[in-house]
Amino acid sequence: MRELGVSIYPNGTNTDKIMTYLTNAAGLGYKRVFTCFISGLSEDGPIPEYFFKILRHGKDLGMDIVADVSPDVFRALGVSYTDLEPFYRMGLYGIRLDLGFSGFEESMMSCNPYGLKIELNMSNGTRYLENILSNRPHRENIIGCHNFYPHRYTGLGRKHFAECNEQFKNKNIQTAAFISSQAADHGPWPVNEGLCTLEEHRGLPLELQLKDLWSEEGIDHVIIGNAFASVEELERCAEIKRNVLELQVVLPEDLAPIYRKIILEEPHFNRGDVSEYMVRSTQSRVKYKGGHFPLYEPKNIVPGDILIESSLYERYAGELQIALKPMENSGKTSVVGKIAPEELFLLERIKPWQKFSFKAV
Repeated sequence: MRELGVSIYPNGTNTDKIMTYLTNAAGLGYKRVFTCFISGLSEDGPIPEYFFKILRHGKDLGMDIVADVSPDVFRALGVSYTDLEPFYRMGLYGIRLDLGFSGFEESMMSCNPYGLKIELNMSNGTRYLENILSNRPHRENIIGCHNFYPHRYTGLGRKHFAECNEQFKNKNIQTAAFISSQAADHGPWPVNEGLCTLEEHRGLPLELQLKDLWSEEGIDHVIIGNAFASVEELERCAEIKRNVLELQVVLPEDLAPIYRKIILEEPHFNRGDVSEYMVRSTQSRVKYKGGHFPLYEPKNIVPGDILIESSLYERYAGELQIALKPMENSGKTSVVGKIAPEELFLLERIKPWQKFSFKAV
């Protein structure tokens, strides 16, 4: 089950505001919570005492809280890698090892009697995971999560991101990554130019980042890295389908009912024998075989156009397509809508056999 998450930070924020944020997020179905104990280290104490009240509140809401830790945090809290009970008593679901140990320690921690998850840093692209697995950990307690990057231009590129994901998914390890709210104003560090994993996401609307990550087979859970996302952002993300890529489409008001029904009500998937020019959803031509498909706007075709073949195309009549490249219209193809401009980049994510749907805007 893919899960959504939010982030909270120990320092510099009103306790009631954090607790309200968690309550709102949980009410919308958000399950994961990320926090950072590393940034909470100070001369006055390792973690503010009030923050443990917040952690307990999150746990009472049924949320899974993972704290970013390092060897310095272990020392400051007096925790040994052979005894993770203090983290369990805090109400944590797991600990994220921003800086790892040798591999043996991680394997030992995974065998803790409390079921605490040991979350590994996915972003480095090394053989760190293989090293840990060679030490025979309790695999059910090993999960992974990418970094986020507060400094502009320091986030991951798509190729490296995909390679890192593959390392973990090939071993059937649960994965996560971060997206960045445009309304949030802080994170764990003074620099705050967004808190996303992928650099190309910085500045994009939150729900587009989410759709993009869930169009990737390599990512299970998605966490909003900075705090606090607006209520509107939280609501929009909560509405995103988790296992089907839902594309926003602009449809003309005078569109024939048969076309509107095919676009908005029928299930769609891309054929396995993919074309460079179009995404093809062919089941509608089978279901509505013999129906009447009037010719509508048979103009030349540009990327993002939604096409349905008219009855003039006989064998192909009723087939839905999404244009990926400019094409000359034979005069038989109806141009029945357009993908919303801000979502055109998502068409690159549609793989063979991938399921997708449309939402009219």
